[in-house]
Amino acid sequence: MANGWARDGAVQDQIDDTVSDAVKSARARLPVGEGADYCDDCGADIPKARRKALPGTRTCVACQSARDAAIRPAGINRRGSKDSQLR
Repeated sequence: MANGWARDGAVQDQIDDTVSDAVKSARARLPVGEGADYCDDCGADIPKARRKALPGTRTCVACQSARDAAIRPAGINRRGSKDSQLR
């Protein structure tokens, strides 16, 4: 149930859009192109199982974990401010 002037189902639309944006973001971060046998960052051997599971990967698990930790998600506030809801 939506509040104020929003139509019914607006909250679910916000949820669907947020999930869709997260999926698009994750797909954009998937490796593309030719993979590597050795990590681009540290030079360590990339295990065969990782290369098979993620074709196109160019980093070892440790270096990729460090890269992922450095990513800061930039979310969109789809609900708007409370002030705009009170007017």
